[in-house]
Amino acid sequence: MRPSKSSRSTEMTRGEFLTMMAATGIILPTTRLAGMTEKSRPGKGGNLPLCIFSKHLQFLDYDAMAETAAEIGFDGVDLTVRPGGHVLPENVERDLPRAVKAVRQAGLEVNMMTSRITDPDDPQTVSILKTAGRLGIGYYRMGYLKYKEELGVVQTLESYKPQLRELAGLNEKYGIHGAYQNHSGTRIGGPVWDVWLLIKDLDPRWVGCQYDIRHAVVEGGISWPLGLKLLGSHIKITAIKDFYWAKVDGVWKVQNCPLGEGMVDFKTYFKMVNELRIEGPVSIHFEYPMPAESEGKLSLEQRRQKTVTVMKRDLETLRSMLKEAGLVTG
Repeated sequence: MRPSKSSRSTEMTRGEFLTMMAATGIILPTTRLAGMTEKSRPGKGGNLPLCIFSKHLQFLDYDAMAETAAEIGFDGVDLTVRPGGHVLPENVERDLPRAVKAVRQAGLEVNMMTSRITDPDDPQTVSILKTAGRLGIGYYRMGYLKYKEELGVVQTLESYKPQLRELAGLNEKYGIHGAYQNHSGTRIGGPVWDVWLLIKDLDPRWVGCQYDIRHAVVEGGISWPLGLKLLGSHIKITAIKDFYWAKVDGVWKVQNCPLGEGMVDFKTYFKMVNELRIEGPVSIHFEYPMPAESEGKLSLEQRRQKTVTVMKRDLETLRSMLKEAGLVTG
């Protein structure tokens, strides 16, 4: 965490710490420290902090959302800071501290946030990053970029590189890592390889990929391990969900489902996560139908209770997978 001005005289900065370690002959894996604040370090069991993507608790206010996340057993929250999110970009200086305070009072952390940031020249970009950096949030997910028909694939990627270099500079300035999510479909990030071509020359401390295994398997079938290896050095945060293909009205479609019930080979995936030493926070998504959608009209408390039950099931499944892979020690 970046020290406040009032504490700089008594607290050692990260740079001073690394200098001291170097002087004493102790070599640290600095790339594993980069972009990681004290508030985003290991969760229960001593390893990957498991965070609820707050989109799925957006029917609750900050306090109720935080208390519910704690009741379910998460380590932290992946807070939506975007249009329609828990925190609206235009209100970030006022509301992000409120949301973070509520989460911390519940005994959890805001390990990361999900934004729509892509443009370093957008006034809201600086406001969001500056506020998040001040609050000790270590990571954020960027918005999505689209291919430009008039430029084609290669030239589109080249056209975005200056923009991402500037964004990397802002991330470094405010001490936060920005990650582009690979996402199935025809936007940038569908094939996974295009994410690598876009970010490979940028410092992974400040710009990387939020690797989403569900989307990687949708697009990559059985070749997804190649993309994971390629991006490994730039992956600081990940997203988890599951799916299967089903024929609906004669058309094959992706169907989201609870963890472990779909096509994602989590055993191989987590083995590779361990081997590649990917250690950042995990954002857990629940894209399949939730209680309010599948059970008709519910009161707020009924919806909350049923949501807790559903999410606990996936969280327990995930922790079991992580333990089997040696990624959770407790």
